[in-house]
Amino acid sequence: MNARATTHGLRSLRRAAALLPLALMLVLLSGCATASVYQREHLVDRIMSFDAEDKDQLRKMKALEAREGSTGGAGGAGGGCACN
Repeated sequence: MNARATTHGLRSLRRAAALLPLALMLVLLSGCATASVYQREHLVDRIMSFDAEDKDQLRKMKALEAREGSTGGAGGAGGGCACN
């Protein structure tokens, strides 16, 4: 074995040793979490969308539904005969 191969091997070993703690830290700090069934209900709510304008409209609709005690009538198509 020549000196060049030995130096290259040591360099590779040092690089791997330096990257191992970084890889371990990334695995340990990953944001994986589980949600129970009752928690998923809130995560899939329409108000959890990313668009700010949609959130504002959904909050207003939710307040209107709570105040009026009814839902629907917000631009839905159909004539009420259940044929659509």
